[in-house]
Amino acid sequence: MPKPASPRTADIDPPQSPSGPGHWLVKQEPESYPWEAFAREGRASWDGVRNYQARNNLKAMQRGDQVLFYSSGDSKSVMGLASVARTAFPDPSADEPGWVSVELTAVRALERPVNLARIKAEPALSGILLVRNSRLSVMPLGREAFEKIVKMGS
Repeated sequence: MPKPASPRTADIDPPQSPSGPGHWLVKQEPESYPWEAFAREGRASWDGVRNYQARNNLKAMQRGDQVLFYSSGDSKSVMGLASVARTAFPDPSADEPGWVSVELTAVRALERPVNLARIKAEPALSGILLVRNSRLSVMPLGREAFEKIVKMGS
């Protein structure tokens, strides 16, 4: 479960890659950490990920990358926007080495959450991992897909 981030780590990482920010989607069970708690706290350590592909995606995140926060509970909806504030570091909740965490900063809630049914109904989004591999908790998105989902929530 994500935990509030320590303010002392605010500017440790180098800025985003020269090619611009990456785009990601992270999933969270609202019972363990809802969007509202993340938005209220403003920043969180994204830890507890125990899937190898999701871990590799966390490792690929760069400071400044843009992130969609997806609530995987009953709503199954993209709730808001976040950004990567600190790149991968050892996950303090892990019992074994190799697992990582990142720190995310809440940016803003979407005006209207974008539920999975709407995403699946949009032909331009048919190829994204959320549709093809819905169990993955951290996934990359192309810029166009990211922008399309944000627009759907505006």
